[in-house]
Amino acid sequence: MDAGLKRELEAKVEAGERLTREDGIALYASDDLAWLGGLAHQVRTRKNGDVVHFNVNRHLNMTNVCTASCAYCSFQRKPGEKDAYTMRIEEAVRLAKAMENENLTELHIVNGLHPSLPWRYYPRSLSALKEALPNVSLKAFTATEIHHFETISGRSASEILDELIDAGLESLTGGGAEIFDWEVRQHIVDHRTHWEDWSRIHRLAHSKGLKTPSTMLYGHIEEPRHRVDHVLRLRELQDETGGFQVFIPLRYQHDFVDMKDGKIRNRLQARTTMATGAEALKTFAVSRLLFDNVPHVKVFWVMHGVQTAQLALQHGADDMDGSVVEYKITHDADNYGTPNKLTRDDLLELIRDAGFRPVERNTRYEIIREYPGPDADRRESPQPMRV
Repeated sequence: MDAGLKRELEAKVEAGERLTREDGIALYASDDLAWLGGLAHQVRTRKNGDVVHFNVNRHLNMTNVCTASCAYCSFQRKPGEKDAYTMRIEEAVRLAKAMENENLTELHIVNGLHPSLPWRYYPRSLSALKEALPNVSLKAFTATEIHHFETISGRSASEILDELIDAGLESLTGGGAEIFDWEVRQHIVDHRTHWEDWSRIHRLAHSKGLKTPSTMLYGHIEEPRHRVDHVLRLRELQDETGGFQVFIPLRYQHDFVDMKDGKIRNRLQARTTMATGAEALKTFAVSRLLFDNVPHVKVFWVMHGVQTAQLALQHGADDMDGSVVEYKITHDADNYGTPNKLTRDDLLELIRDAGFRPVERNTRYEIIREYPGPDADRRESPQPMRV
């Protein structure tokens, strides 16, 4: 990158000036990851100090039966396939209750677009889960699922959200976003929910007082300009509603684990390579710099691996997804033994080891508990991070 452009971008960031599309594309073109990380770290520190937020949650996928066959997705199954499943509500409650003694604060619920489950299944599920776990926040359903509920119920998204909120919904999830640009989207997505409906549904949720996450699936067939455009659409919607709490870059995954039936469902992996750790860190940094009106950037360690997740905290991220116990939508995040569970103590150690102060939060980003930061002696005599 030209030295003059570097100084110009540094000055913009230091002044808190909003970056443009051209700035975002230029940042992605830079090969100076240390410089990018430093700029992003400056912004994350301005917004969140030395804090890394985390929560203790469980991911619950009540069905993997789905009408869509998105090119990147290995989770979906068709009715009658060998490992297709749909939980009875009682089974979902039993699985959720099994985590009760670990003091979880959130259930994160995402499902396939089931062709024959009735609409009533979904509010009844939330009601039953809320009754069983009254102190646990329910973060449930993508905008794609809400759009699907419109189809199967004949109701409007507004009516659907009202009923789900009455049943205990506290937040939508951020999924279904992938990459919004149609140039890419038409090759990777097989459902009907695109930017117009995704933004409509989140706008509605925000108008009803819900705070929601936003996401981006990167590292497949998209180019950096598509990532920039994706973030800028979200930034514009955030200007309008103020309802996004967090932005979550999600690294596209290959299938590292052989499917039980031997069928490879990810139709992109034969012609793609997953984003490297360096590309992931660049994506976090540029996203933090561009998305100036969202308070938090989260690293989902299941999709990035623990080591890259720690480094992301130095490249703009200030939030780490919690103690995920069961995440069926992707497999092993880095093919090198990434665990499927981190305890609260594991998360505290990871955050401190990266040089930050852990703060436990709930779904609404209200602070539950603050913990001591890294050992002061270690900060005065820096040691290599165990990553």
